[in-house]
Amino acid sequence: MHPLSLFTPLEVGRYKLAHRVVMPPLTRMRAGAGNVPNQLAPEYYAQRATEGGLIIAEATQVTPYGQGYPATPGNHSREQVAGWRKVTDAVHAKGGVIFLQLWHTGRSSHSSFQPNGGTPVAPSAIAITGQTALTPEWRSVGYETPRALGLEEIPAIIEAFWNGARDAMAAGFDGVEIHGANGYLLQQFLDDRSNRRTDIYGGSVENRARLLIEVAQALIEIWGADRVGVRLSPFGTYNDVGDSDPLGLYGYVLTRLNKLGVAYVSLIEARASAGMEIDTPKEIGQLRPFWPGTLIVAGGFTAQSADEAIQSGLADAVAFGRLFIANPDLPARLRIGAPLNRYDRATFYGGGAAGYVDYPVLETASHTEERNAPRCA
Repeated sequence: MHPLSLFTPLEVGRYKLAHRVVMPPLTRMRAGAGNVPNQLAPEYYAQRATEGGLIIAEATQVTPYGQGYPATPGNHSREQVAGWRKVTDAVHAKGGVIFLQLWHTGRSSHSSFQPNGGTPVAPSAIAITGQTALTPEWRSVGYETPRALGLEEIPAIIEAFWNGARDAMAAGFDGVEIHGANGYLLQQFLDDRSNRRTDIYGGSVENRARLLIEVAQALIEIWGADRVGVRLSPFGTYNDVGDSDPLGLYGYVLTRLNKLGVAYVSLIEARASAGMEIDTPKEIGQLRPFWPGTLIVAGGFTAQSADEAIQSGLADAVAFGRLFIANPDLPARLRIGAPLNRYDRATFYGGGAAGYVDYPVLETASHTEERNAPRCA
C-alpha cells in the first residue's frame, strides 16, 4: 500500500494528528437558551474525540446579527464561551484536537433573528430564491431581500470575526476555521451571483476575495497562521450562490491563502446527490495545484474512496459528516473495516439525546445493527 493513507499521522499546522479522518462542522440545532451549547454537547463531542484526530465544531455565529437558524450556538457572550469551555475540556480529556468554525450567515438569516427585527445584511440587495428560511420558532418562510452593507460597515464584520476568534481562544479551542462556504456571508462576497458591488469589495476577483482575506488576516493576528483553517465550497450552489468562473476565483483565493500560510483549507466536493451541493461538477482536483498545503476534502466519501483521494495526492485528510453523526467511533470502525451504524435524518436537526449521543459504539452495538449496517468500504 502507498505510504499515505487514512491512518498515517498528519501534521496540521502546529498539531500532529494520529490519523486523517476529520469530523467536519455539523450543524445540529440543539443549543439552549441564549444560544449556549447544551448540556449534552460535551458528551457528544467527547464521544467522537477518542482516536486522536481533528474535530471542527459546528458553525457558530460570531454576532447576534449572524444567526440564521434556530438553536445554533454563538460565541459572542460570556455564557456561550463558558458552554464551549465544557466542550473543549471534554475533548481534550480524550486526547482530541478541536477547532471552532466561525460563522456569519449574511442574507441567509431572517429578520426574526435580527436584533430589533432588522433586515439581514449581504454584499448586495439580492434575495435567495428557490429555498426557504426558518424562523426561531422553526416556521418555514420565504427569504427576504437583504440590505447591502455600506462600505463603512464592513470593518465591523471583520471585528465580529476577530472577537469570535478571541473568544474561541478563551473557550479553550485549539484553533479556528473560517466559514467561507455553503452560501453564507463570506461566500456571498466571493461569488459574482450574489455580489454586484462596485466598490473595493465587488467587481474583480481580487475585490470579491478581499473580505475573506481580511478576515483571515485578522484571525491570524490572534491565533497565528498555523491555527487558522478555511472552509470553501467552490462549486456549491446552496443558498443560491455560484460564480461565472469558479476556477479563476477560487484559484486566486487559494493562492492568497497559501501566501498567508493558514493551517489547512477544507473544500466541499459538489455532488448531485448532496442536499447542499446540487448538480455541479467535481473539479476539486483542478484547484489542488493552487493549494500545496494541507487539504481536507468532504463530500460522500467511503473509506476506500477517501484512501484513494489521499494516495493520489488529491487530499491530505477527509472529512466524514453524516457517518460521524451516526458513528461516534468512526475512525476505529474505518480502521478495521467494521460495519457502520445507519444515520437517522429525522434527528439531524433539533431535539435532544436521540440521534445525538445515543448512537452505539462497537462494544455496545447490537448484532442486529451490525448485520443490517452498510459496510464502510
